[in-house]
Order: sequence, then C-alpha cells, then structure tokens
Amino acid sequence: MTVPSTMRAIEISKPGGPEVLTLVERPVPVPGVGQILIRMEAAGVNRPDALQRAGAYAPPAGASDLPGLEGAGTVTAVGSGVTRWAVGDAVCALLPGGGYAEFCLCDQDHALRLPQGFDMIRAAAICETYFTVWSNVFMRSGLLAGESFLVHGGSSGIGTMAIQLARAMGARVFTTAGSSEKCAVCERLGAEIAVNYREQDFVESVREATAGRGVDVILDMVGGDYIPRNIKALADDGRLVMIAFLGGVKAEVNFAQVMVRRLSITGSTLRPQSDLAKAAIAEQLRAKVWPLLDAGVIAPVMDSTFDLAQAPEAHRRLESAAHVGKVVLKVV
Repeated sequence: MTVPSTMRAIEISKPGGPEVLTLVERPVPVPGVGQILIRMEAAGVNRPDALQRAGAYAPPAGASDLPGLEGAGTVTAVGSGVTRWAVGDAVCALLPGGGYAEFCLCDQDHALRLPQGFDMIRAAAICETYFTVWSNVFMRSGLLAGESFLVHGGSSGIGTMAIQLARAMGARVFTTAGSSEKCAVCERLGAEIAVNYREQDFVESVREATAGRGVDVILDMVGGDYIPRNIKALADDGRLVMIAFLGGVKAEVNFAQVMVRRLSITGSTLRPQSDLAKAAIAEQLRAKVWPLLDAGVIAPVMDSTFDLAQAPEAHRRLESAAHVGKVVLKVV
C-alpha cells in the first residue's frame, strides 16, 4: 500500500474544553520494531481522551501526544520483527494514543482481528472498553460464574459492555444509571436490577436483591462518596475495583469493616501498563471474549458517530452524559 507523508489528525492545541481539539496536518508515523502502522477508519471516543484534553491525563513516555486509545483500520506497513500481521489485514486495536488520526502506530500484540460481521465503526468501539473490563473484573477481581456483580454507570461504554460480559460469564448483574430510560436499556442488556441513582439508594437495592448478603464484585468509576457506600454493598470477601474517580479521589473509609469482612479494594489504569501486560490481556480476550463477539452473544452498544473534524462535538456528546454506549469518530 502507498503511504503518504502527511495525514489529518486531531491535536490538543492547549488544555481546555472540547473547543481545543484542532484539525491539523501531521507527518505519518513510521513503525518501529514490533509495531504496525494502521490506516485508521474509525476511532473510539473515551473518558481518558477528555481527561487528556483537559490536561489531567498525560500520555506515557514514548506515546503519541494525539488523543485516541482505540480504533480500527487496515495494516499499511509493518516494522521489523512483526510476525502476527501483514499489510492489508483488517484489525481493531488498543492504542497508546494517536487514534484521532488517519494513521496510527500500534504494538503488534495489542491488535486483534475484527469479530465476525463487524464493520470498522463497531470494531473501533470495543478494545479500550473490553481490555478495561476484562482485566479489572475478571483478571484482577476474579469474578466467577454464580457470583454477583455491580457496575456503576451501566449505560456508559464501559457499563454496557460490563453488563453483557458478566452476564455471559454466568454472573448475576446489577447496575446504576441516571434515568429510567437508561435503566431500561441496562435491563435489556442483562442487568437483573438497574437502580436509578437519582431516586434510589443502590446499597439498599442490591442488599435487598441479595437477601442482605451484598454483591461479590463492584466495578466503580465514580469514587468519592460512593467508596464507603460500595463497601456497605459488598458481601463478605467481596472485591471493589476502581477504574476512575468522576466523583472525587478522596473518601472517609471504615477500614475495620474491610478487615473484619475480608474485603479487597484494588484498581488500575490501563494506559500506563507495560506492553507485555497489555499483550497478556489481549491473549485472554482472543481466547475467551472474541468467540462471544463472533457468535453475537455480546456486542457494543453504539450511541453516535461523528466525522474526524467533528471531534469537539463528539467530546461534548461524551461529556453531556446523555449518551448510551459508545461514541465513535469516523476517520475516512
């Protein structure tokens, strides 16, 4: 394939609101050892992109300064040592950054084939969220079939995928969402109970639904005053895993309850992890999650699609909290 010398890309001109996302021309990156160059057709839009835009989530050393942590497209060049992919292969990928562009670099072990029947738009919406959900809910907190699981923000990109995946793995699923309409979506996806957090106390709801026992695993992206409430909602030997702090990073916690009830509190961020750690997650996804996508057992919930130049509008949609599921940029 012929690779041009320059490309269109969305640059963060300065820290700020969606208006700082600017369409620019950039040199096309050159793949290094073990890297593939993807001609991007679509890129997922995620909360970490908005945090980076606001100046609160710097890219790790060596990563592109452009936003964009997932996407889909066609391999157009390969670096030395690449054996997994060839020019012309269609892939979706977890990216270290740079997805809001016509071309992007990716470690060969962080790309996966498109699930059967997926176009590039849908394929662009799966990697960041499935890497996050699988690594935290199943690898880190060890959710098992027959256990109970609560995910906050059930109508978000993370939430809609977590509900489906936990249900497919045999867990009882509970969630929270901010409206009756969003709760209805969550229940259609497989949540046994969806709690409107504006009207109900999720602690009371899940404890009532579990005969006072509580849930085994909670995936939380809110933090703040949700943290002590999560502890109350956990069953003995329960596990709380944190992946974001939309409600704040500080809370007052009774650690005597953590000790007496043998609770575990953990968390992770995906982007700073090593290439080997991300490759290990990808291998588990290939073996355990991609067959579910191929069979249509689970699928991304798509909210809206914007052209690359409309990146500011895409970020406004994401931050409005009106979206249900995934927001995607169409690159070509």
